[in-house]
Amino acid sequence: MKLNRRKAIVAVAAMGSAAAAARTLMPTRKLADLWHTDLEQMFPATFGDWEVDKSLPVVLPSPDTQALLDKLYNQVLARAQLNRRTGERVMLSVAYGGDQSEALSAHLPEVCYPAQGFTLDGAETVSLELAGRNIPARRMRTRSGHRHEPVTYWLTLGETVAATRMQRKLQQVRFGLRGWIPDGMLVRVSTIDTDATHGFAVQYDYLRSLAASVPAAHASRVLGASDT
Repeated sequence: MKLNRRKAIVAVAAMGSAAAAARTLMPTRKLADLWHTDLEQMFPATFGDWEVDKSLPVVLPSPDTQALLDKLYNQVLARAQLNRRTGERVMLSVAYGGDQSEALSAHLPEVCYPAQGFTLDGAETVSLELAGRNIPARRMRTRSGHRHEPVTYWLTLGETVAATRMQRKLQQVRFGLRGWIPDGMLVRVSTIDTDATHGFAVQYDYLRSLAASVPAAHASRVLGASDT
C-alpha cells in the first residue's frame, strides 16, 4: 500500500512538473504586436487595369460562417474587381488573424467551400511568380449546381508562405520555439468560369498586377519574404 501511495505521489509530482514546463515553453509574444495591419491599405482598390466592380455585389457569408470568421480572424476584406480593358471579373477575399497558433485550417477553402455545398473537383499546389517571389499557392476547381468557381489561394504565417498543412505546422513550431505566436493571412481569389484553365489564367493576370501594387512596406506580409 505504501509503495503504491509513493508511486502516486511521484506521478502527481511529475505531472505538475510537466505542466509547469509546458507553461514555461508556451509562446506568449505575438507577431501581430510588431506591426500595424490594415487590409485596406495593404491591398489597393485600384491598380493596373483593375478597379472595384460596383455592379457585382460581394455575397456576404451566412451568419454561422460569419461567426466562425469573427472567431478566427481580426479583419476580413472582400472585393469584386473588374478589368476595364477586358471586362474580366475577379473576386478577392483576404482574412487576417493575429493569433494563428491554433485551428488554422478551420476556414481554409478546401474546408469552407464543401461546407457551403460546393463540390471539390480537384486541387493542386502550384508555384506563382509574383513580384520577384515564387509563391506556393493552392488551386481548386469547385462547383455548385451550374456555378463553376475556380479558386486560387495562399496563406502566410508572419512573413512566410506555407502551402501545405505540414509546412504550416512546421512554421508554427519554429515560431513557438522562438517564443512567438504567429499571425496569419489568407489571400484568396476566384472567378465564375466553366473553363477552369481560363479562370486560373485570369486570376494569375490579376494577381501579378495586384502583387506589383502592394506597398513595399507590406509586401513581405502579403507575399512572403523576397527570394532575393
